[in-house]
Amino acid sequence: MEIPGRLIELQQATDDTHAQLRGLDGDEYAAQWKRWRDAATASQAAVTEHAKDAELNRAALEAAVKEAVRHAPATE
Repeated sequence: MEIPGRLIELQQATDDTHAQLRGLDGDEYAAQWKRWRDAATASQAAVTEHAKDAELNRAALEAAVKEAVRHAPATE
């Protein structure tokens, strides 16, 4: 399955934003959590739209996007 670069970028941004939650508490945590939720919402909406437009299984597309982001070879 070919995954559009935009979906990869949105998922990477979501994962990066989530990682920034570590070590935060109180108001800082709440603000970062909202940024993460907003990023995740955007990523999910893009996956849903692409799956619909390309007539793909949405769950399979989401899994493929996350696999591509989280298990991509390291680049220098």
